[in-house]
Amino acid sequence: MTSRKFYVFQVCQTFEASEVNAVLLPCFASHTFREEIQEEIGIPVLDMMAALRMHVDHVAERGTTLGIMASDYVRHSGLFERYFGTDFKLVYPNDNEQSRLMGAMYGVNGIKDGFLDGGPLECVYQACLSLQDQGATIILPGMTELSLVCGDLQRRGVRALDINEIYAAFATLEKGQSTRPPFKLGIVGGVGPAATVDFMGKVVAHTPAGRDQEHLKMVVEQNPQIPDRTANLLYDETDPTMAMYATCKRLESAGANAIAIPCNTAHAFVERIQTHLSVPIVNMLTETVEAIVQRYGAGKTVGLLATSGTIKSQVYHEAARRAGLQIITPGVDYQVLVMESIYGDHGIKAGFTEGICKDQLLIAAEHLCELGADVLILGCTELPLVLEHSESYMIKNHEVALVDPTTILALKCIELARENTVKPISR
Repeated sequence: MTSRKFYVFQVCQTFEASEVNAVLLPCFASHTFREEIQEEIGIPVLDMMAALRMHVDHVAERGTTLGIMASDYVRHSGLFERYFGTDFKLVYPNDNEQSRLMGAMYGVNGIKDGFLDGGPLECVYQACLSLQDQGATIILPGMTELSLVCGDLQRRGVRALDINEIYAAFATLEKGQSTRPPFKLGIVGGVGPAATVDFMGKVVAHTPAGRDQEHLKMVVEQNPQIPDRTANLLYDETDPTMAMYATCKRLESAGANAIAIPCNTAHAFVERIQTHLSVPIVNMLTETVEAIVQRYGAGKTVGLLATSGTIKSQVYHEAARRAGLQIITPGVDYQVLVMESIYGDHGIKAGFTEGICKDQLLIAAEHLCELGADVLILGCTELPLVLEHSESYMIKNHEVALVDPTTILALKCIELARENTVKPISR
């Protein structure tokens, strides 16, 4: 059955790539693992058993005895018990009749081979009579091949249901296509590598989950070869736009519903990339500014600790201006300390989180507090590896709030996943 699972998944994946709206899976054996396939596919795999249950609810009262004609595998899988067992009485052919039924369906010169009358049909008919003797008033198919002889059985007075007809009708109903696949978050990783791991840890830590299966699905491309964003903005070195765009497209192809980029400086390139994607990039900077306004109110003076590239790009300044916040940045000498704390030989990107890098960062932070900052944005995703998100943090004689954009981004992504209403962007 494992090979069948893989085959069905690959076919569904091909359909998804072809942008079909939904998949029909006319096979009862495959419906024993339909949910497993649905978890991994971004389009609905329509539930044939749900279609059958919906039809039975229209034609039979609860408590009715239903006769089940299924393959050995489907019979012992408990598939029909899952959908009908609590509300109906289910009866099956006895062992001898089941053996003859399997031969009539799948044996040499059986119905599956195209022999639709004679011995095979008679054997199926006798199995129906046996089920009726057990009290069954409706015969439910557990083999899609039964649709080939359903008309003959009905003409003989057997109330047998045609699953192919029922499933096809179900597929045309809006209700039949309402399945929403689980939300999948795409992450542009490697910008920087440790910050990516930190961001993912925050997504896990803040997700209100009681078991593994309640956490977010995430697909990550950890690509530290993306050219340095700050080097491009300051010194016109290699443009990272193409590498970022290619990474986003691979995440898009992997089924991501939204994309997170845990790098502040990289957001200077988001606008030019977003217009060419069909999934949204969750803008960490915009979310951070909005979170500050909601928590502390507009009109606050906000200090920005960030790379010189982020500061030069003015992306935080523009987001703050729209929200009614004033952004202040360190003076030249203090900005040198910030950059050294990030990029220095004993800086955060070199793997250090204590010592001189922290001292340099705190000196720059104190400087911003002296300039009147009430809130400090840890505007490089490496900085929260040294200073944590905090409502109240003492820097010498100054009490200040520290805002970690990666925490804000993680919370927003969790919110989107719980709502699961993100739609592709039309272009």
